[in-house]
Amino acid sequence: MIPLVRPFRALRPDPKFAAGVAAPPYDVLNSVEAKQRAAGKPHSFLHISKPEIDLPDGTDVYAPAVYAKGSANFQALIKDAVLIRDETPCYYVYRMRMGAHTQTGLAFSASVADYDSNKIRKHEFTRPDKEDDRVRQIEALNAQTGPVLLAYRKHVEIQNILMAVTGAEPLYEVKGDNNVAHMIWRITDAATIERITAAFAAMDALYIADGHHRSAAASRVAAARRGKAKSDSAESFLAVAFPHDQMRIFDYNRVIKDLNGLSANEFLAKVGERFVITPQKAQVRPIAPTHFGMYLGGVWYELQIKPELIPGNDPVGQLDVSLLQNNLIAPILGIADPRRDKRIDFVGGIRGLDELEARVNSGEMVMAFSLHATRMDQLMAVADAGEVMPPKSTWFEPKLADGLLSHVLD
Repeated sequence: MIPLVRPFRALRPDPKFAAGVAAPPYDVLNSVEAKQRAAGKPHSFLHISKPEIDLPDGTDVYAPAVYAKGSANFQALIKDAVLIRDETPCYYVYRMRMGAHTQTGLAFSASVADYDSNKIRKHEFTRPDKEDDRVRQIEALNAQTGPVLLAYRKHVEIQNILMAVTGAEPLYEVKGDNNVAHMIWRITDAATIERITAAFAAMDALYIADGHHRSAAASRVAAARRGKAKSDSAESFLAVAFPHDQMRIFDYNRVIKDLNGLSANEFLAKVGERFVITPQKAQVRPIAPTHFGMYLGGVWYELQIKPELIPGNDPVGQLDVSLLQNNLIAPILGIADPRRDKRIDFVGGIRGLDELEARVNSGEMVMAFSLHATRMDQLMAVADAGEVMPPKSTWFEPKLADGLLSHVLD
């Protein structure tokens, strides 16, 4: 039986190429942005994760030629020894530092069986088209290159091990987006590896923070290869796990295109039936749950939902994103399905409140809402209950880099 976590032989950059290889996750840039970022950087992992940038403009990102190009680019980096592979299975310590914030986690291959049985717990629905894309990418490369971001409840023994390892020089340290430092260490000691494996095996659960499509795709690839593959490497997927108390979730804000046929005064009157509304002279960044900022007509308002509207014993309904959706966005603005309705868009908190004002002041949108960030304990409570978070509930920062560690399916 495959353990919950196990070491793997990482395919990783030769240290002298690491800075040129590291790239943002595939899903945070569009094709135009990726092409601009990879210009003049022949080793950038964007040539593998967004290979349409090396094909004619307008190429369908899901075309077979895109996956073939990604595979060719991947093999070229291996052939040129830009990417090298460790000889023996290892664990890897992955640290990210963003300003004053530091988080230190462990990279491993995680059990598909434990994902399928929900010991590795989910909190989002996946979209079939995005799952299909990740399946095709894994099959084309015969590797998993985008790590799934996991969380575990803080564990003293594991943290002591990781802190001891990080007392040495890292394999490499590179700077990524938002001036984030990414550092990798390797754990090769057999006794330490056994301690780590046993500590994770005793956990009740791991939690997917980001990477639902990647993990779902890995499960599908494993199922398709089961009984046919020469090894069981496809029965695991690439992941990096951090203790829950070190992870940082930013707010995930909303911008709206229209008032659903209401005048501003009519809209505010309806909002006032469910929220206490207080005009403000400055931007409103909510300081506590159940509080919201609203920018409309060049004015910021603080909204506080009326206490009797907060449901009890409902981990999903109590989320701020649910309170806003269920009491304002759906009933007043008529946006019942925020996944598909084109009248709503979402802005990650890393972009700040100025971005919300800019989207409204430009005339593109008519109003914006700022939210208090979802907490890790809320995410875990939803996952433990077997429930699903509303769309765009969490924005994790810092984000893992692509290209620093890949998991080859032998």
